[in-house]
Amino acid sequence: MKSYVPNTEKERLEMLAEIGMSSMDDLFTDIPADLKLDRKLDLPDPMSESELRDLIRGFVYLNEEGGPLFRGAGAYRHYTPSVVPQLAMRSEFYTAYTPYQAEMSQGMLQSLFEYQTVICRLTGLDAANASVYDGATAAAESMLMLRDNKRKKKILYAESLNPDVITVMHTYAHCAGLELFKIPMTDKGTADIAAIEANMEGAAGYIGATPNYFGNIEPMDKIAEAVHAKGGLLVAYVNPITLGVLKRPADYGADIAIGDGQPLGLPLAFGGPYVGFMAATKKLMRNLPGRIAGETRDAEGNRVFVLTLQAREQHIRREMAASNICSNQMLCAIMASMYCCVMGPKGMREVGEQNVAKAHLLAKKLCEIEGVKLRFPETPFFNEFVIDVPCADDINKALMNYSITGGLVLPDGGMLWCATEMNSVDEFDFVCDIIQDTVDSMGGEE
Repeated sequence: MKSYVPNTEKERLEMLAEIGMSSMDDLFTDIPADLKLDRKLDLPDPMSESELRDLIRGFVYLNEEGGPLFRGAGAYRHYTPSVVPQLAMRSEFYTAYTPYQAEMSQGMLQSLFEYQTVICRLTGLDAANASVYDGATAAAESMLMLRDNKRKKKILYAESLNPDVITVMHTYAHCAGLELFKIPMTDKGTADIAAIEANMEGAAGYIGATPNYFGNIEPMDKIAEAVHAKGGLLVAYVNPITLGVLKRPADYGADIAIGDGQPLGLPLAFGGPYVGFMAATKKLMRNLPGRIAGETRDAEGNRVFVLTLQAREQHIRREMAASNICSNQMLCAIMASMYCCVMGPKGMREVGEQNVAKAHLLAKKLCEIEGVKLRFPETPFFNEFVIDVPCADDINKALMNYSITGGLVLPDGGMLWCATEMNSVDEFDFVCDIIQDTVDSMGGEE
């Protein structure tokens, strides 16, 4: 980017001299030489705007239109009512940012207040913040909440959490001096409660997901009992789209509920941006990171909105801040609350029921293929499940010939499949036919 600095060469040299350097390259001496590009960027000659548009349009035409999708693993394809993106594109929302001047940002603050209300109603908990970056960030920030509340650095987490979430948690833990202890998964695909009970001594709490990474619904009531019996706090990582049919976190005793709001009206968008939600009991409200938008009355008795809690270092002393998390994902948060309001309780329940029914139907049809088995047949699941197959990679290659994205191939060779309300029975039959042919051909080769 150095060639785009809007200063003359003379001005640049003067500024560099002021800090004791002679060239722009001196600014990057700390970067190892083998990480630096030793050639010019391979870019074409400058183009006019119309030429550039034609070039990009050509790239678009080269892409095949996406076919049926049977992969989740943390990001899910759901139906979004057209009113949600249309409303979100209004300039009042689309250009919104952090409401630093509360008296001038009533619309933005009310939008965040409504989002927090939606999250509280979904989770059943008392307070929610105005969002964080994504679900992984929410999980990592919840560790700091456990540490600050219990004054303990040992935190238990489930092996069945999303691996990407676990990676972010370890990054935070390394910098915050936290000790993370992994709770193994049983052969039923859920957390080992006996291991939780055996290791909760001296721990601040436990972080687990339901449904977990493998789609299995965890026995959160029993987990809550095990955690609370040793004085710990329970953090439930939940898929919000499930809360129309499954127990809310508050109903099984969770102290903190976290997750990614992507299923609530946000497109897959090649992995983001998404929105992380966090909710907690009233007792833990002041440990929530970021900010909370609240409602009050002005001197004339009018209903107004304010930033009630701003526990981040931009607003208070660094050493007093609960977190250094910065911007909230306001546009994504607004889209999530719009989705929930448009769907309503009945719509949320219907979506949840369709996800359960279609996933179980797909699992049944797949298991009718010789050599295909459901890995956790005794455990209830939501919209994802794991199957064991003899040739996972070959199956996905065969499906890609028809522009179908199959299940995620796990490190141990299993496949994590996902079905939502966007999938049809005809798609299930077509996919099963392709898999049957693939399995048969592999058997013939042997």
